[in-house]
Amino acid sequence: MWPFSRKNREATPSLVIDPSYGDPTSRRLIDALTNRDWRTARDVFAAATDPDERAFLMEAATGVDDVQEWIQEWVAAEPESTLPVLVRGCHAVQWAWEARGAKRAQYTSGEQFREFARRLKLAENLLNEVVERDPDDVTAWTWLVASARGRQVGRAEAQARFDEVIKRHPLHIVAHEEYLQFLCAKWSGSHELMFEFARKATAAAPEGSWLPELIAVAHLEKWVSLPSGEDAEWIRQPDVREEIVAAAAKSYLHPNFRTGPGWVPRVATFALMCEFVEAFEAAGHAHDLLGDQASRWPWLYCGDPVEAFIRGREYVHENRP
Repeated sequence: MWPFSRKNREATPSLVIDPSYGDPTSRRLIDALTNRDWRTARDVFAAATDPDERAFLMEAATGVDDVQEWIQEWVAAEPESTLPVLVRGCHAVQWAWEARGAKRAQYTSGEQFREFARRLKLAENLLNEVVERDPDDVTAWTWLVASARGRQVGRAEAQARFDEVIKRHPLHIVAHEEYLQFLCAKWSGSHELMFEFARKATAAAPEGSWLPELIAVAHLEKWVSLPSGEDAEWIRQPDVREEIVAAAAKSYLHPNFRTGPGWVPRVATFALMCEFVEAFEAAGHAHDLLGDQASRWPWLYCGDPVEAFIRGREYVHENRP
């Protein structure tokens, strides 16, 4: 539920979620994998040398259906390359979560859990093969952080995987996001550990970085964890509003901020959380950047993602100073 009253009207979806978020390189990759064109997919990844860009492309790749049905052809065609093994392993992590579903454990069947475990084991075997052959593969280490919470590894092991990423690329946004999820109370941590991690990373981030989004994610996760009534009471606390707005000021509101592949859901998290704390000018600026770019994350926490996006955008513009 929303933490504030809304007018009695339903949002009429007039948008669709574009998994490429308008990025032509991501679109080329998605189309290639959809068409089982591994040669084009290989070329797209080969041109992406920045670790963050590579991770955002991998996020796009993991959302393509049916990759597991044919990717062994690519692995067999290029046995000396770790790239097809990497793509298969990262995709298998998302494939595992699809088997489990998004509901809490008490609403998940034993069959779902068994398939979840089977797919995650496959993913980790593949990703471990990649890092054994290429210990500097940041993307493989990042998806090992992602699989850590599903496999319920110990915190020391998850931290070690995360450390393998940041010692090579200290500001890696996807690895930070995945480790924050591991530290959530609903997984292997606590609210205190989650906020400590988000605040430390944000304090160390340069001006205009994407990393302060971790503050917004942490507050979103805390809000989701609270029962109805307490969630609205908590999110409206002045110190919560102050921290979210300060994070926004260090991130997408700062002159040094730049968009790039994968930026949409990160700014969208700020749009939602600034709306929640009624920082309407900050939320409005986020929507100015987003335009019509709806995303599944974070709007899925509020029902149908497209409806939530449209409803939130209208509410923000109605209340923007």
